[in-house]
Amino acid sequence: MSFKVIVTRDFEHMSEVAAGLVVKNIRQVLKQQDLFTLGLATGNSPTGLYKHLAKAANEGSFDSGRIRSFNLDEYVGLPGENAQQRALHPESYSFFMIQELFSLLNKKFKETNVPWGTLIDQKKLIRELKANPADWREAGADKGKAIVIDRQAKSEYLNWVRKSILDAYANKIVKCGGIDLHIIGVGGRGHVAFHESGIPFKGNRMLLVKLDDSTVENAVKDGHFAGRKDSPSYAISMGAELVYKARTVILLANGPRKTEPIAESILNDPTPLVPISYGKLYASEGGQMIYVLDKAAAQKILQNTKAVKKLGIEIENLN
Repeated sequence: MSFKVIVTRDFEHMSEVAAGLVVKNIRQVLKQQDLFTLGLATGNSPTGLYKHLAKAANEGSFDSGRIRSFNLDEYVGLPGENAQQRALHPESYSFFMIQELFSLLNKKFKETNVPWGTLIDQKKLIRELKANPADWREAGADKGKAIVIDRQAKSEYLNWVRKSILDAYANKIVKCGGIDLHIIGVGGRGHVAFHESGIPFKGNRMLLVKLDDSTVENAVKDGHFAGRKDSPSYAISMGAELVYKARTVILLANGPRKTEPIAESILNDPTPLVPISYGKLYASEGGQMIYVLDKAAAQKILQNTKAVKKLGIEIENLN
């Protein structure tokens, strides 16, 4: 098993250490191949890493023109009259990536990809789902559900979503040779991207997810959207099954809100209720799994060091 937990002092230290690992991996792989395929996450956790990564690229540590990237997820239903307006909405993950990484690079990546959720008209999607209940089913044991569209769906629109938005994104990653290294964060309930707690691992490479009502309401309460009608009700996301196809996965987590899901993902058996726990299966099958945590997120891991090491997981405490 190749599973390592690195404990750092704080957010800045976590970001610096993780960026060093990413740069080292990029440099090693680019000695063997022309392009490096990098998986990217949004959210607060990777923002510091992205600043360090851009700085390293701008200083010549690696050639950013030889990087291709694939992001984890994107909203469906952002405000806007068309796909372009939705993609450039300040709350879109496309906009986030421009702001937090892509615009910081002196030499741009060769290619960037964000799931094509902004191409979907949410109102039309909802109409088609209501009109064609036999074409899809919900999957998940909790409030956030995957909408699984049948391969024999009669609705042309739902077929288009499955084939041209979901399957096409996953297939493009495969055609590019897979992801060399994926950077991920973790949600408060142990979810990765919009692979929400309770959504099954198997058969969900790319997901159309109906967001939990509380997720929609909180987005408004937190000031991200003016009202509920402006807040997306759906999202497109890589599922754990696809995320953990990468040759290396680096998970970042900081703060006490992440303490419980981090501990559950390592100390307990893998379960879809804690999607990041898929990392144990991934490592057991030959993947390189690395957690980079601050001391708050690592609190329960440090309290159970013997149990963690007994599982064959290495701990490196830089705190």
